[in-house]
Amino acid sequence: MTLPTTVQDVNSLGAKAFMATFGDVAEHSPWVAEAAEEMRPFQDRDAIVAAFEQVLRAAGRAAKLALIRAHPDLATKAQSIADDSRREQAGAGLDALSPQEFSRFEALNKSYRERFGFPFILAVRGATKADILASFEERLGNSPDTEFELALDEIARIFRFRIEDRVAS
Repeated sequence: MTLPTTVQDVNSLGAKAFMATFGDVAEHSPWVAEAAEEMRPFQDRDAIVAAFEQVLRAAGRAAKLALIRAHPDLATKAQSIADDSRREQAGAGLDALSPQEFSRFEALNKSYRERFGFPFILAVRGATKADILASFEERLGNSPDTEFELALDEIARIFRFRIEDRVAS
């Protein structure tokens, strides 16, 4: 399927085609796109992004936590990582870590999960390995409630990046 390039194209998609195009914007959580699809027609690309974020913010805590937990650890070698996540992490150099860097990411992922009960979420586009490591270490000192909200903010940024990749402004 050819991805739509305009908001008009997005607005003209049937529900099934909309899901084929946007169902993976929220990591392994197509319910976000299903609810956003019902908010059409969209005025512009920012309205599409806002619809996805509105669905996220309106969800109950359990659904939000499930969405956070659907994200992979950074620098993971897991096979279940979504294509978008794989590309985003590769763009930040996380697919080419030295053994020492990989060990550091593994240790931080483990510490973070043990402390908060979900993976560290960071929209890595435009970030370097050093930026990511610094954010990891800084955020480990946050409260669980702060990290939960920061994870949602980062997921909203991920929505924006992924939608911007699919829809022209």
